[in-house]
Amino acid sequence: MKPIVQISLDLTNIEEALETAALAMRAGVDWLEAGTPLLLAEGLHGVRKLREAFPNVPIVADLKTMDGGYLETEMMAKAGATHVVVMARAHEETIKIVVKAGRDFGVKVMGDNLGCPDMIEGAKRLERLGCDYIVHHIGYDERRGIAANGQRMPSPLDQLKEIVAAVTIPVQAVGGLSLEQAIQCPEYGAPLVVLGAPLTIDADAFKTADGDLEGSLRMICEKIHSYDEI
Repeated sequence: MKPIVQISLDLTNIEEALETAALAMRAGVDWLEAGTPLLLAEGLHGVRKLREAFPNVPIVADLKTMDGGYLETEMMAKAGATHVVVMARAHEETIKIVVKAGRDFGVKVMGDNLGCPDMIEGAKRLERLGCDYIVHHIGYDERRGIAANGQRMPSPLDQLKEIVAAVTIPVQAVGGLSLEQAIQCPEYGAPLVVLGAPLTIDADAFKTADGDLEGSLRMICEKIHSYDEI
């Protein structure tokens, strides 16, 4: 597949999320993600507002589902999401029921291996149970905790090539990537590139060092879209 740029709207109010989404669309972003903070703050209302504003754009609902998977998937699909996220550490039945709901309601399922003792096995399990995409994910708290103890902060790039080799479905790398690292993801065989607040210089806000988020996003999109099909 051709590389795709997804922006994670990890914001806590829908007005700011809509403004950022519009900016991202102008810059060439392909997919919007209703990030977990936005879903917690705005819920289905937030997804509906994104769908109203961007009727033809794929919308990922980062539910991080651990239980009640069928209902969560159904609700988000009916609100306008095209993709939902289920965790590899959920019970097998939860992953299977999210996949079933995805088929029933026409949404794709992204399986997230955050927190798996063996990240490669976690990704393989998600594919085996029917997920459409793998999210290879090093968590925010994990990265911060390890760095606070004076150790090297882990990166999803550490095992990205191994994850890509272990599965046949598209892979996305998430967690503390710099601008340069995100742009390199297609070189690792991961065509789904996600950009979030930590990516754009400031870990807690959507801004870059020079304040030009739209310009930075446009540069990133042009570079990623220049890669050949993976």
